Amino acid sequence: MATRSIPSVSILDFFANAKLILRNPLPFHRKNFERLGDTFQIKVSLTDAVVISRNPELAQYALQKNHRNFSKSPIQTEEVAKYVGHGLLTIEGEHWKKQRRLIQPAFHKENIIQLLDTVQHAINVELDKLKTNTPLDVFPIFNDLAFQTVVKSLFSSAAGQEDINRLQYITEATQRMVVRELRQFYKKWWFYMSGSIKCHKNLTQEARDILRNLVEERRASGKRENDLLDLLLEARYDDGSPMEEQQLLDEILILFTAGHETTSNALTFISELLARHPEVQERIYAEVSEARKETTNPFEFLQRCAYTTNVIEEAMRLYPPAYFIDRVNITDDEFQGMKIPKGSSLLFSMYEIHRHKDHWQDPEAFIPERFSRERTQHYYPFGAGPRKCIGNNFAMYEMILAVAELMSRFRVEPKTGPIEVDPLITLKPKNAILKFVPRKGE
Repeated sequence: MATRSIPSVSILDFFANAKLILRNPLPFHRKNFERLGDTFQIKVSLTDAVVISRNPELAQYALQKNHRNFSKSPIQTEEVAKYVGHGLLTIEGEHWKKQRRLIQPAFHKENIIQLLDTVQHAINVELDKLKTNTPLDVFPIFNDLAFQTVVKSLFSSAAGQEDINRLQYITEATQRMVVRELRQFYKKWWFYMSGSIKCHKNLTQEARDILRNLVEERRASGKRENDLLDLLLEARYDDGSPMEEQQLLDEILILFTAGHETTSNALTFISELLARHPEVQERIYAEVSEARKETTNPFEFLQRCAYTTNVIEEAMRLYPPAYFIDRVNITDDEFQGMKIPKGSSLLFSMYEIHRHKDHWQDPEAFIPERFSRERTQHYYPFGAGPRKCIGNNFAMYEMILAVAELMSRFRVEPKTGPIEVDPLITLKPKNAILKFVPRKGE
């Protein structure tokens, strides 16, 4: 097969659109996909380029079929790692394999099922606070709900509200700093000179200190709470040794960061979509009401919420929290006649793959029923291959319980207009102003 070059966006075009890309790169990428095809490269300097692709077969090749030749890029292994540490999300090679083997059992289905009552309680507490019959920005509500769920699942009742609030602030502040560094890489010198990077690294250290105190208190108590912290403390490597404290803190910090991001973003987008589809709200309400008549067992309840699950899957197709996945190839590679030189930076747009007209019928439409039919293989809300998100089952169970509880209590007032996004490290919602109306006596 003859080799072909990758179409390019010039460095001049990139810098001409730099401000727009900083705010939201998705329209810029969509324009270039339509103009240049499913894979193109952006020249970011005279010698360097970033390959951006919405080709699902190339994504599958890099993430699954030939994953051994592709590692995570410095975006995660260096830039993100300097704020969240060297845990599962940011490490590579043998270190990653060792940690994945150690931590995977904590997220086995049977352990997650044991946490469902804790998750349900955390959801109920947060939804009890929800103000009704008034327009409000729902993202902070779901952000608090998701963060509280992670905290309670990790630490049971050990973490105080002041510590929780501080951890939440730090994880969000450092994420925004990472985004500024990545999109304004030409200002890196200024971020160092101005002290911004040092300030945010100090925040990360503060988060570590909070977590260290919580871990020390658990060890000193000698009590077993049957939460994720117990499972991490009891985990042992092949030689019988536990995680060292620094590694444990890195893993916990990453669980905080990644563990609530997917859920808070997704629940907000789900609510935005429900507000535009009242008929879907009523189908969920009917399904949840019937399921609660049939069982009080949390896991059996989840299994009876098939349509609710489809709604969540469709929302994550349209608005995948992990809207980009990055990789760098270790050696020279070739795919469908396209040469990929060693060390190429590749960004796979899950946002575009999930909306690709060649692979989805009516791709821009919200159609939950599509997930009850034959499933497409090009669906990656939690990534793919060996690096697929370790907490995907936990996140899905949490979201099903949250949506079920939300729809059993409230209607989301109908709304029209486009849904706004704020693409940071994850795809965040923007201006998600909705009104919740209580269901009275239903």
